[in-house]
Formats: sequence, C-alpha cells, structure tokens
Amino acid sequence: MNRPERGVQFAKSVKVIDWLRTEILDQVATLFKGLHHANQHVIIDSLSSLVVTIYIIARRIGFSFRELDQAVIQKLKEHARDGHQLEQWYGDLTSLEEYINKR
Repeated sequence: MNRPERGVQFAKSVKVIDWLRTEILDQVATLFKGLHHANQHVIIDSLSSLVVTIYIIARRIGFSFRELDQAVIQKLKEHARDGHQLEQWYGDLTSLEEYINKR
C-alpha cells in the first residue's frame, strides 16, 4: 500500500471510530428513554446494540473479540475479588463470568 492509500485508510478508520462513538451515545440515550417508558423492546434492542458496537469498536482499534472477552472476564474477577456491591448483593459478576465461560 502506498502512502496516499495509507492516508485514506487512516482517515477512513478515524471516521469509522467517530461514527461508532456516536452510535454508543445514541444507544445509551435510547436505552434511557426505554427505561423511562418501561419499554422492554427498546431496552433489549439498545442493550444488544451497545454490546455489538463495543465489540466492533474494539476490533476497529486493534483488539480481537477473544481479547475483549478475556478482558471482560478478568474485570469480572477483579470486581468480585474486590467485593463489588453487585457481587455482594446479587452475585451478578460471578453469574456473568460463568455464563461467558460456558459459551
């Protein structure tokens, strides 16, 4: 790839990252609206869109899906070990870790 092509690719990558960032913000706003109106369809649609967008943005900036999964598992272990309140109250973190490990 010659220099001008690299410049175009870089510009394209920056534009895609910016677009994905706005997608995240848009989906968070939509999620809050869904929560406000107790609309389960909007809530699950926004949550799933956020997960997809997070995976794609990670890939666009150079991480594999596996690396992201491993980082999530590590973060869950850290929070559980450090006594995160959601773990203490509900056991959510270990439940999620078990779910991810079974996939």
